Amino acid sequence: MRVESYGITDRGLRRAQNEDAFLVRDDLGLYLVADGMGGHAAGEVAAAIAVREIEATVEATREHEDKTWPENWEVRLSLNANRLVQAILAAHRKVMATVESAVEFKGMGATVVAALLDLKQDTATVAHVGDSRAYLLRGGELKLLTSDHSWVHEQVVAGLLSEEAARNHPLKNVVTRALGGMQEPAVDFMELKLNDGDTLLLCSDGLNTMLEDGDIRNILVTSPALGQAANRLVAAANERGGLDNITVVLVRARA
Repeated sequence: MRVESYGITDRGLRRAQNEDAFLVRDDLGLYLVADGMGGHAAGEVAAAIAVREIEATVEATREHEDKTWPENWEVRLSLNANRLVQAILAAHRKVMATVESAVEFKGMGATVVAALLDLKQDTATVAHVGDSRAYLLRGGELKLLTSDHSWVHEQVVAGLLSEEAARNHPLKNVVTRALGGMQEPAVDFMELKLNDGDTLLLCSDGLNTMLEDGDIRNILVTSPALGQAANRLVAAANERGGLDNITVVLVRARA
């Protein structure tokens, strides 16, 4: 199996700067989106640290075999699940170290969503911390793969808020897990088999807070080229208000 990919980030219409970052590495099979938090330059710093550390850790572990796994890797997890989870935790520790190094970084953090592909096995490992999302478009149907680590999502799950109320809630940007928090975050992950034509979408919440899932699906299915699809998604989010930075990474599997 082979892949084609495309990534784009946009400041949006309301933010003074872009605190998102993304990575597209076809040679590593690694794709990720990081959304920085903290204001001023701090969020931008946290997102950049997350991208660099995850990339470096995944690259450093590309030659690992079962018999050489580090002691902190879990035998119940696949090779790529271990690589990606440990890379995200390494990014958390790096962000934390930076927070503790200078007062101007106090309170900064980042959310992250990442996919690590094994093209020999036709599989994808998807992991995330926070409210950056991963979707799968398969056979014209769009499926949300991740569950937001956010206060409003927890209220929706508990039946205390409707989806519509959550979309417009004043606390919609409050995350319950992030890189850089006081506690090491639990990294949620999943693994899936890739089919010919499957498209993975990774995005910061600046996309899905502006567009409903149906809007995202319609743009994806009517845009054959990934670059066209990504640019249309960003443009549509800006047309709806562009209240936050918008980042989109698309990855399509081909037999």
